[in-house]
Amino acid sequence: MAGNDYVKFMTEQVVKYLDQPRDERKKQRQQKKEFKKQQKQPFLYRWFGVIPYAIILLFKRK
Repeated sequence: MAGNDYVKFMTEQVVKYLDQPRDERKKQRQQKKEFKKQQKQPFLYRWFGVIPYAIILLFKRK
């Protein structure tokens, strides 16, 4: 994307965002935040693959 195209795109996005009512912007931010929370997996699920690997490496050193 050329520099002018990028500036034009960013300007359009900013104007589009500022044209929305304040309440609607807050609602969108809240929905985005809730969506991220729903997508995030629990701690044990995220680390389940790392812990067994670390234990295996620990035993291989000895």
